[in-house]
Amino acid sequence: MDENETAPGAGSTVRVYDAVKALAFIGDLSMGQPTDHSLRTAWLAAQLALAAGEGDADVETAAEVSLLRWSGCTANAAGFADVLGDDIGGREAMLAARPDWAKPLDPLGGIETAITPLAQIHCEVSGEVARMLGLARGSEAALRHIFEAWDGTGLPDGLAGAAVPRTVFVVSLAGDLEIFSRVYGLPRALALIAERAGMRYPPNLAALVARHSAYWLDTLASTEPAALDEAVLTPQMRENTSAELIADVIDLKLPWMTGYSRAVARTAAACSARLGGAAENQACLYAAGLIHGIGRAAVPNAIWNTRGTLSAAAWEKVRLVPYWTSRAGRQTGALARAAELASYAYERLDGSGYFRGAAGPALSLDARVLGAAVAYVALGARRPWRNALTAAEVTQRLRDEARAGRFDGDVVEALLGAQDAPSRVARSRPLTVRLSGRELDVLRSISRGASNKEAARELDLSPSTVRTHVESVFRKLECSTRAAATLKASGMGLL
Repeated sequence: MDENETAPGAGSTVRVYDAVKALAFIGDLSMGQPTDHSLRTAWLAAQLALAAGEGDADVETAAEVSLLRWSGCTANAAGFADVLGDDIGGREAMLAARPDWAKPLDPLGGIETAITPLAQIHCEVSGEVARMLGLARGSEAALRHIFEAWDGTGLPDGLAGAAVPRTVFVVSLAGDLEIFSRVYGLPRALALIAERAGMRYPPNLAALVARHSAYWLDTLASTEPAALDEAVLTPQMRENTSAELIADVIDLKLPWMTGYSRAVARTAAACSARLGGAAENQACLYAAGLIHGIGRAAVPNAIWNTRGTLSAAAWEKVRLVPYWTSRAGRQTGALARAAELASYAYERLDGSGYFRGAAGPALSLDARVLGAAVAYVALGARRPWRNALTAAEVTQRLRDEARAGRFDGDVVEALLGAQDAPSRVARSRPLTVRLSGRELDVLRSISRGASNKEAARELDLSPSTVRTHVESVFRKLECSTRAAATLKASGMGLL
């Protein structure tokens, strides 16, 4: 079997703008924002760039950067959970400049010490996302410096003035205007922006916001979503890209889920093929498998990492994951059908699933396939609350669930049969980086969240040898953080 042969339905292609909208939705959920925050910010940033006399290319860059500003936030969610407790609520408080949001950072050395490495992860990943999407270098450069400030107090590099891409200040101001005006009202928003002028962004841009913001916000309030889409849609975002990137960004939120969404997609498509599903159904199932975890971004990492029984409140958040995935479908153009199917990933044939509690005939064959595929892949993987089940245990569990009426028995047998077929690898792009066998082993270990010491124990290597391999992997992949290495390696089919 040729190692480059792809599984049924593999290689899902979407318009760049649809992928960007999905990533913006994920980012807004992750940052505790309304799910139209990034789109509204993009429109405001475009208006500010126009008012500042920027050329068409810079206006387009402002829109692209606004939409992807939070595309690196799943990558550092674990870090924010460590320092703030609630990665979503903590970041919402940070963006709204709420009093004492940074108080939990005091014992950790303050904002600069605790947040700088997280900003580095975010910037590197979001810049890499722009590169993988084929956007202009200006967008990539701005995203790699998105938290820098006019006076040099920003992160992660402390750049100042003209050393910072001007788009960074435009997007920062537009984001502050969108958040502050929504949370506190326009007068208070303008006062907060005035306090930041000369520090976070140049005074002349802040003056433009003070002059035009009321008109912009009134216009924005009366503009239909479709018109907003058309206003921020750049030529680069009319091209096509791989939907696998969305899956990889989703999975970055929880290191122990690296590769999970891709595996669900392959499993679901293979099961559909074994059942004789049409090529169109296989393709839709593959795409649904890739994006079924979009709503996971709305749930704090502390809940996902809980080892014991979830509280009723925590469980309610988990139950809403597919609801948010369904919501995403209404905002993601060509992915709408796949997202709607994806929102059935946790329904069960007897009505015991969520979020709808759909049962029997209400579940299409494709929905039954997806639900079984999600369970199959999850059961065979390690989770914080349990070890991975063996292949025999997974088989027994699925058959037991089918006998209990929760899964379709024919689907389960087709799924198990599909897993007996030779493994086939789906790659998003040609393999251009060569890693040694040991480097791959180390990369796979750290991509799942292992520290150097943990990887050393797992692979029976010394910590210094693991460190050497990590440095070599970073050099070959041209990155400096584990999250960026994971994202790039996933896109190359290495994980």
